[in-house]
Amino acid sequence: MQEIRALVKVAARPARAVATIVAAATLAMPLPAQQSAGTSSNDNTFDWSGAIPAGSWLRIANLNGAIDVEPASGGTAEVHGEKKWRKGDPSRVRFVVAKDGDNVTVCALWHEDDSCDEDGYHSREHHDDDHNDVSVKFTVKLPKGVRVQASSVNGALGITGASAEVVAHTVNGRIDASSSSGPVDAKTVNGSIHVRMGAIPAGTESLEYSTVNGSVTLEVPASFDGDLEMDTVNGSLQSDFPVTMQGRFNPRHLRAKIGDGGPTIRLRTVNGSVELKKLS
Repeated sequence: MQEIRALVKVAARPARAVATIVAAATLAMPLPAQQSAGTSSNDNTFDWSGAIPAGSWLRIANLNGAIDVEPASGGTAEVHGEKKWRKGDPSRVRFVVAKDGDNVTVCALWHEDDSCDEDGYHSREHHDDDHNDVSVKFTVKLPKGVRVQASSVNGALGITGASAEVVAHTVNGRIDASSSSGPVDAKTVNGSIHVRMGAIPAGTESLEYSTVNGSVTLEVPASFDGDLEMDTVNGSLQSDFPVTMQGRFNPRHLRAKIGDGGPTIRLRTVNGSVELKKLS
């Protein structure tokens, strides 16, 4: 069987589409050998909760299904997983929790030989998946100051109310992510991206947001100074900020400076519009 790694090719089940993931952050975390399954009220739901200190990571790895993250009311993180299917076998999907110091990782795994580790989500190509349409919907409560990483292959990512670093990567799905502090890293292939950052931390050198089929919209503070790169093939470019052009004008490719310049922001798509907005 051919092993499929996060940085090579991922089979998008059940649609059988294959996409190449360019980004390395699908699951870049060290995991200890000791792993455990959380608690389940029945075989088709999963629940985990625990205290995670500010500055630590909560990482959620999925293969088929969406991930929604919202703020917790206190310092306790909560993760709820629910299997959905029409004709698949939900018993083949299991949940795994791993701790690395104060960092916590929760994975939904589809086969006995699936795993996730510091190199990403690993799954071998299985030829019996044509009729297995099981998906997992994760709902996460995120404490203040905890960094979050959400990754899927077939599934939308929605992250609201984060107050620290956010990493959101999928292949087939929309990304809607916000953080009051940032930075926010978001990438997909088939889907739009909408990111809101209340601040860009000092020392940030560059931020990139890319998709192939979908629009890219980034909202940043009105005080932002930086270098801007915007690219599309079939779509328009728009900026709420006055810009100083660099090079010749091209309605599909923009290189410009905002204010005194600073961190480089790259917004790229093939089929869709690109927009840089001021936070209201």
